[in-house]
Amino acid sequence: MDTAQNKKTLELANAAVSRGDHEGFLSFCTEDTKWDFIGDQVLDGKEAVRRYMAETYLEPPKFEVERMIAEGEVVTAIGKISLKDQQGEMVDYSYCDVWTFRDGKMHELKAFVVPLKSTS
Repeated sequence: MDTAQNKKTLELANAAVSRGDHEGFLSFCTEDTKWDFIGDQVLDGKEAVRRYMAETYLEPPKFEVERMIAEGEVVTAIGKISLKDQQGEMVDYSYCDVWTFRDGKMHELKAFVVPLKSTS
């Protein structure tokens, strides 16, 4: 297990999705990747994630990773993400993504995502 390499993999994957390169991002995931958006939905497998990205990332998301912590096969990223909603409005969220790696690839995600209140 290489915690530094796992962190680098997550950074490269996030950079790909920020460019709108969904397939580039998915290349860092296992075929049987599982994403659990706590309290919302679970995506099983790369095809489910591919569909989610096509529907949700209408425009590449904007990430601000505030902290990344790695231990063993787990990398946790804490930060903010901004996405366009179905109405074309930017919505800001705080997130904590807990990734479990398998064989150097991103395997399981537990995502805690909370919309930030507008200050206007």
